Amino acid sequence: MRRIPIPEPMSLLAGVLAALVGASLLAGSLPRPWTAGLSVALGLALALGGHSHGAAAHIDRLAHTSRWAGLNAGLKTAGCCVLLILTLCCRTPWPPLGLFVYTALLCMAGGAGVRRYLGLLALPAAFLLLSAAALLWHWAPAPGGLVSVPFFGGWLVLDAAAQATARLVVARALGALGCLYWLSLSTPLPEVLEVLRRVHVPGPVLDLAVLIYRYIFVMLDTAARMHISAASRLGYEGAGRSLRTTGLVYANLLGRSFGRARVCQQAMESRGWEGDIRFLVRPKPVRAAHLIPFAAPAAAMLLALWLGG
Repeated sequence: MRRIPIPEPMSLLAGVLAALVGASLLAGSLPRPWTAGLSVALGLALALGGHSHGAAAHIDRLAHTSRWAGLNAGLKTAGCCVLLILTLCCRTPWPPLGLFVYTALLCMAGGAGVRRYLGLLALPAAFLLLSAAALLWHWAPAPGGLVSVPFFGGWLVLDAAAQATARLVVARALGALGCLYWLSLSTPLPEVLEVLRRVHVPGPVLDLAVLIYRYIFVMLDTAARMHISAASRLGYEGAGRSLRTTGLVYANLLGRSFGRARVCQQAMESRGWEGDIRFLVRPKPVRAAHLIPFAAPAAAMLLALWLGG
């Protein structure tokens, strides 16, 4: 018998928010059965996608193994920046939403897969949907608008103006998120740093970025070891014991992480580190065919802007 996947807390939160915000965005625009069905489908997609523990490790691994990793990093960075600017210039939600779907399909085709991509999307989606809910609903002393819900002596009101604003903001945010994920899931960090070095970003800033990125993995590895150790001692048997064990693990995580980071720094210094971190990056020539994945959506968005979108 196939086991039904159990949503994790972050993906469950993102799924619930997606269903509520989706219903709010579509209210009054579609028949109620369609609104309910689409909202529930969106919520289930995010909830069952499964928030991935160690997401940074997944991103780093996918960046090295992606089918798009062979493209020039400068081209990918410039192309994503152009698409990001066009996304922010759009006056209607359809072009940014189309860009988000396009970049999501590219990431999935590059090796991320549907489930893993949705898992990586859960965390930023939760923050985005919370902001969207704040834009959609406002408190009023009397009912009005499209939908009104009683709330502590007043009413939470959803009106058409708030819907229009939230749709545009959410669409732009999703388009920008799609550009970021496409770059992150197809470009290894050393190549991104080399691009930033070529545009004269200060060296200390790049070194700090490398160290922060490295210590994220150190902290994740430390947390995983502590979790396995606590689980082997039955520290997660029962709700009360699980809560106490979780508190102890996270209370000790910072100190353990600092210890691991100090060991890493001593190892770097023993190998002659002088404060400048360099990586060997292979040159990747730019060919005409490599421009197509960026030029096609950019041309479509420029056409949409010219037509009033």
